[in-house]
Amino acid sequence: MNRLARIGAATREGWHRSLRLAALSAGLLGLAVRRSRWPRTTRNVLARQLLFTGVFAARFIGIVAVAVGLTVVLQAKVWLAHAGQSALVGPLLVAAIVRELGPLLVNFIVIGRSGTAIAAELASMRVAGEVSVLDAQGLDPMAYLVLPRAVGSALSVLCLTVLFIALSLASGFLGGWLLGAQMGPVGAFLDSVFGAMNPADVLNLLAKSLAPGWLMAVICADEGLSVRGSLTDVPQAASRAVTRSVAALFIVSAFVSILTYL
Repeated sequence: MNRLARIGAATREGWHRSLRLAALSAGLLGLAVRRSRWPRTTRNVLARQLLFTGVFAARFIGIVAVAVGLTVVLQAKVWLAHAGQSALVGPLLVAAIVRELGPLLVNFIVIGRSGTAIAAELASMRVAGEVSVLDAQGLDPMAYLVLPRAVGSALSVLCLTVLFIALSLASGFLGGWLLGAQMGPVGAFLDSVFGAMNPADVLNLLAKSLAPGWLMAVICADEGLSVRGSLTDVPQAASRAVTRSVAALFIVSAFVSILTYL
């Protein structure tokens, strides 16, 4: 009975967390479409979030994309060429990089880089009393602290995913050509890739980029603002935020894939 009680308590807690996350996300979406919620101060926070999450991470994303492109594109070309199935290069690259690897790896990097920063920053502000000061001054903490970070993270993940896919395909083709692999002309390579894509792949890319990026920021902000103790609770909040963000990433990715391709 004790074991069943623990399972039930964990299930109920997870359900409550999911409902809280859904309510926060819905409320923030309602704020995002209201022009009055975007004064100059909030736009400045959005610009800083785009700069930190998107621009500053582009270099590292590019390095990872080049490595992935050299590995996946070259290996796919070599394996399929030996098997006499060169026409399957495009569908394989779309399935591996566009549908799965691109959004997944970019979200992992953003969670580890920006998610922890959001949780730690807001937790420190909560402990130091800065959130209470903003509230006393008439500034809604959700609109000023969470909304621009959620929008900035979602847009950054989308742009970084597109950058990742483009650099992966380009580096893979160029690397294969330099190593002497029979890559064929550039036009044929691009035709095989874009010919394998369909509208469902575009929707899949948008959903797997925007939704996890948005949820990551909401989860990390929620964990940071939930801190009530001392500064020693800040690392714990950041750890919980990363764990929950990774779980949300896999759940959303699986759900989107099921809705898109089944």
